[in-house]
Amino acid sequence: MQTNLSETSRRLARADEAERILRTCVHCGFCTATCPTYQLLGDELDGPRGRIYLIKQMLEGEPVTASTQLHLDRCLTCRNCETTCPSGVKYHDLLDIGRAVVEQQVPRPLGQRLLRLGLRAVVPRPALFKALTRSGQVLRPLLPASVKRKLPAQVTTPGQRPAVRHARRILMLEGCVQPALSPNTNAAAARLLDRLGISVQPVRQAGCCGAVDYHLNAQEQGLQRARRNIDAWWPAIEAGVEAIVQTASGCGAFVRDYGHLLEKDPHYAAKAARVSALSRDLVEILRDEPIEQLALCAEQRLAFHCPCTLQHALKLGGAVEALLTRLGFTLTSVPDGHLCCGSAGTYSLTQPELSLQLRDNRLNALESGKPHLIATANIGCQAHLDGAGRTPVRHWVEIVEAALNPEPAHA
Repeated sequence: MQTNLSETSRRLARADEAERILRTCVHCGFCTATCPTYQLLGDELDGPRGRIYLIKQMLEGEPVTASTQLHLDRCLTCRNCETTCPSGVKYHDLLDIGRAVVEQQVPRPLGQRLLRLGLRAVVPRPALFKALTRSGQVLRPLLPASVKRKLPAQVTTPGQRPAVRHARRILMLEGCVQPALSPNTNAAAARLLDRLGISVQPVRQAGCCGAVDYHLNAQEQGLQRARRNIDAWWPAIEAGVEAIVQTASGCGAFVRDYGHLLEKDPHYAAKAARVSALSRDLVEILRDEPIEQLALCAEQRLAFHCPCTLQHALKLGGAVEALLTRLGFTLTSVPDGHLCCGSAGTYSLTQPELSLQLRDNRLNALESGKPHLIATANIGCQAHLDGAGRTPVRHWVEIVEAALNPEPAHA
């Protein structure tokens, strides 16, 4: 694709990157076949090819309108198009660049501004989010249905975490909403890793990965959270921890991108690259361990929902399914497993109608094989799918740990 960026656009910090990505696109349209919003809306401008054209026009000096903003807002950033693209277009990076430009040029209505500010004020703060979630549980009978479905029907008690006792040590990102919505997920992961001779070393100073701010177009604030995490983890990294593990693939995809997003920061570029190199989804750790030695009673039929961030961003499609199969679980077939469930971080709140359509379509596919449970690998997807009140949805590591026989007394 030929480009002719305006003088204003050429002054952008990521102008060269934007031009490079635009020139990679050959406008073939293969991406539209796997774009969830294009499938729902049938509008070229609500597919990757159309959005790329809108961003190209914008960077070449064409007027930017509220319509441009709407079409870019509707993108889930699921990155399905990147998996499909034969030219290797880094669409999500171009979208981030385009959204930042639009945000500067198109004022949002008051309601949208308040919603986005509220999300950024609450979601990245685990203590505040947990307090509000607990209040919501108490007031649940009085809440409207749209709010009720955002709250978990029940919260599993996390149970005790093992002490740090092994020579092999990893760090674990605790996350923002997971401690409130599914507090047992990280605890179950820590106990399972402990059985395999790996200790989770806590780092209390680490916080939100930065994705919430970044994807709501407060990009510098998101990067500042990334820098704070790097600072918090760095002493343990220098001491030799072998990995930084995430149980939420959404967080994992963003942490994996630290090196790229901070590559021009003279103070953090090298450290960010090191953090990205150490970043691992939980399945990447467990699949290399002799997990079969753990005695399981795996009699449940599971449908696995593979989050977009796991399969399209981290390129780990099939990894959890293979691990669950190794452990003896029966997995049902899931049609169109590449499609998004509609959670997409805060998308379910900023684009509720599209999000619910995508959720119901995904649940119909997941339930087609009549599973006992639906397993997933991302807290956003888990909360979103489980909010329908249909087949229960749990993180796969909780299901695995629940199927383990009690730990032997000598361990």
